[in-house]
Amino acid sequence: MNTLRRIGLGIGAIAVTVGLATGVYVAAQNTDGPRGPSAERRGGPGGFRGPGGPMGPLGAVIAHLDLTDAQKDQLKGIMDSHRDELTGLGDRAMKARQTLQTAVVADAVDEGLIRTRAADLATIESDLAVAHARIHADVFRILTPEQQAQAREAQAQMQQRMSQRGGGRSQRPPQ
Repeated sequence: MNTLRRIGLGIGAIAVTVGLATGVYVAAQNTDGPRGPSAERRGGPGGFRGPGGPMGPLGAVIAHLDLTDAQKDQLKGIMDSHRDELTGLGDRAMKARQTLQTAVVADAVDEGLIRTRAADLATIESDLAVAHARIHADVFRILTPEQQAQAREAQAQMQQRMSQRGGGRSQRPPQ
């Protein structure tokens, strides 16, 4: 169980990193200035930068990093340079999850097949973790020390909230 918890926390940390990188990237895309009150209503329950919006829970934090135009351009370049890699890994991960799920819900339990499918998925997820770590490092290189500190504080707060909620998993009743 301890191993599963570590894997879950690791995936949670990756999710936070990806959220930060994605949020910074999306924030960098908004170079057209204010868009009016209706723009704040799109996205999710809290508007464009609220929970469920395109920038996720880090949207408000990213908006406050006060990126320069040069940083926005660098960020766009970083995300563009990793787009194909992440798309390919994401597609592979989705397919691996589907094949694992198919093995899990099969009429006959084939432990060997399930373990093989789970190992395949773990390999892809470790590739994703490495890719996200590279993006995180690239993004942090373009931030000022103050921006880095703000981003780290946001990450720490998110990880703390996730751990208080049971590793970030929803608390739905079993079906």
